[in-house]
Amino acid sequence: MAKGEKKFYCSECGARYPKWLGKCEDCGQWNSIVENISAGEKSETGNSRLNFKTLAAPQERLDRKLSDIGEFDRVLGGGIVSGSVVLIGGDPGIGKSTLLLQISAALSQDYKCVYISGEESAEQICMRAARLGAGDSSVKLACETDIDIVLNSLGEDVDFLIIDSIQTLQSFSVDSIPGTVSQVRACAYKLINFAKTTNTTVFLIGHVTKDGAIAGPKILEHMVDTVLYFEGERGNSYRILRSVKNRYGPCDELGIFEMQQHGLVGVSNPSVLFLTQRSESVPGSVVFSGIEGTRPILVEVQALVSKSYFSAPRRTVVGWDMNRLFTILAVIESKCKISFSDRDVYLNIAGGLKISEPACDLAVAMSLLSARSETIILNETCVFGEIGLTGEVRSVSRCSERIKEAEKLGFKRIIAPASNTIVKSGDGVKIETIETIMNVVELLGIAYK
Repeated sequence: MAKGEKKFYCSECGARYPKWLGKCEDCGQWNSIVENISAGEKSETGNSRLNFKTLAAPQERLDRKLSDIGEFDRVLGGGIVSGSVVLIGGDPGIGKSTLLLQISAALSQDYKCVYISGEESAEQICMRAARLGAGDSSVKLACETDIDIVLNSLGEDVDFLIIDSIQTLQSFSVDSIPGTVSQVRACAYKLINFAKTTNTTVFLIGHVTKDGAIAGPKILEHMVDTVLYFEGERGNSYRILRSVKNRYGPCDELGIFEMQQHGLVGVSNPSVLFLTQRSESVPGSVVFSGIEGTRPILVEVQALVSKSYFSAPRRTVVGWDMNRLFTILAVIESKCKISFSDRDVYLNIAGGLKISEPACDLAVAMSLLSARSETIILNETCVFGEIGLTGEVRSVSRCSERIKEAEKLGFKRIIAPASNTIVKSGDGVKIETIETIMNVVELLGIAYK
């Protein structure tokens, strides 16, 4: 690209256009096309040659470093990989800076850590570090937004680099303001190149849009090695660190934290956490044994069904997919002839956890039927299974792990799909298998046509 050549980019998705448009053709956003002027860079290839390797070449073992926060190491796949680039996104005030400040303070005992902030002053960061009990750590702190100054000041004698945040950095070789697509792309490229050439681990904090996605070009998530999302409710002290991309470990791992007065504390047994405030046996309450990443987690599914006084009954869901709820309601009405058309339906996954696996279908269906008929499901019951459109209860993966987790927490009755191979390990545990949604209705003692 010639120096000074005008190009237009979408500030939402990063799509490139030769001229200005009112609406982005890729993401559909209006008034998101902005003009950027690239300064251009000269490529000097010289006489360098590639050093090829074969797939059969001996592989070196990944160098992982452990922090004092076990849940964070779990999400990364067992520790922090040297030379990797980790992007952490989340809502404002959720605790991204707090988490990385705690991690940098813990790592600074054995490694050299640098914390670069473009949003807060050094005094503000020191005040937070003192509140977290990390005021005496050896973390090097600086407040700067020029990426070239940051990289020129680091050298190669750095083990960990924390950038808070990537949207505040700017490169003067790009003629645009910080936070734009071109600036985020250029700064991220320089940081990734620095990480790979110096074997420095780089943590990037990223802002999110109103839809919850990381702001800036989508290519940013493709460039980095790991993408983590920090989630949680403002009124809830619990935080969830979710991995959506990881080149060095599982990409669906989950870490649970609790925000306390002195910072974030990892929760080693989230199943107990999500079930501690569970009430006595009441209609509409069912425990689901799910799998999040590499470990099973038990959560409570709550449903409330009440008479509707509107022409269109309300459907409210927290922590689950709304379209999946519509599907389950349609299957119940079609196969069991139990109507919810005159009822408002409220569904909640207790504890603030978001469930996406279809194995939760059976627990949702049982909670809806229980709330609809005022039938009590005993607290000692645990449920899992997927429901198909024809009403069949389909098998789910890792069945034995779900059962073992339920047995460990004292559940005496487990309802599972009949198509799964059941392995019973505990004494006094009753495992009931069902084949269709009609069996669920019969199990609850509900009359259907």
